[in-house]
Amino acid sequence: MTERASGPMRWIRERFNIDPLIEFASHKQVPEWRGSFWYYFGGVSLFLFIVQVVSGILLLMYYQPGEKTAYESVRFIVTKVRFGWLVRSIHSWAANLFILSAFIHMFSVFFTKAFRRPRELTWYSGFLLLALGLGFGFSGYLLPWNTLAYFATKVGTTIVAVLPGVGEPIMELLRAGKDVSTATLTRFYGLHVAILPAAFTLILGLHLMLIQTQGMHEPEPWPGGKPRYMPFFPNFVLRDLLLWLIVLNILAILAVWFPWELGSKADPFGAAPQGIKPEWYFLFTYQALKYFPAKLAGIDGEVVGIVLFGIAGLLWFLVPLWDARTPRGIRNRFINYVGITVVLFIIVMTALGVR
Repeated sequence: MTERASGPMRWIRERFNIDPLIEFASHKQVPEWRGSFWYYFGGVSLFLFIVQVVSGILLLMYYQPGEKTAYESVRFIVTKVRFGWLVRSIHSWAANLFILSAFIHMFSVFFTKAFRRPRELTWYSGFLLLALGLGFGFSGYLLPWNTLAYFATKVGTTIVAVLPGVGEPIMELLRAGKDVSTATLTRFYGLHVAILPAAFTLILGLHLMLIQTQGMHEPEPWPGGKPRYMPFFPNFVLRDLLLWLIVLNILAILAVWFPWELGSKADPFGAAPQGIKPEWYFLFTYQALKYFPAKLAGIDGEVVGIVLFGIAGLLWFLVPLWDARTPRGIRNRFINYVGITVVLFIIVMTALGVR
């Protein structure tokens, strides 16, 4: 411990061995090049996850899961609790912005080839975090127990049931029964507030540890041939915090000017609303399944579509393996073409689904 340390810092240093951490932060450097802007979306995703955790805890103080209490408790939050409507809007908008930021982060890692050795585990853990984020969105969508959420969940879980052999058991596992009911709501509540957060936190810890031990990905080759770096602290940290502040302002504007609507309470015996659609991050899959014919080589077109999407997701997860033979510093044009095709497919299918 240095002699100059005094006050709170000295108190902390006397009780915790933080000198190695301070030494690490003061000497760590981040590659600085024209693509380094994309580094910040990982931090933005982390910030939005923290916002979701904090706002979710505040909502849990009043939310009561159950067919007779879920909708009423959310309505109480948005109408009676001081700033409850704002906290709910922030939670909902942060969830959507988190998934958007995570998608951007994933594609930036893909196009900069940051998944190559020795960062394969970083890619795998990041992919799992995005999958868990989508699970957060799907499970949390039902919790207000409104009409749109009820029937969207019914449609979403029905799609799984078309898979031969395993579809029905998976659907019943998700629904906790044959149909969407109070048991489904309770199961989704447990997933949303306990199981998924626990899994996400563990994998996030591994993901952050891998990033810190391996360092930021450096371009191959360096533009101009000469490596350039910036200090992690305070240069990179301050830029990261500035972007967090900008995102917080965007989040506040969306939450205030476009508050998340509650809608009407779900009626399991009522008719499904016209034109029901999933959330935007599932919309490209939903829209693409519409273009499959009813029968394809004697098999239901929807089954073929779901299987193809499953295979595509697995191949995307394993991209470090099928790019493994590419020498360091060499661009794989095939990989680039695949990534561009996937991005265009998602954008076009989502745009067609929104119409």
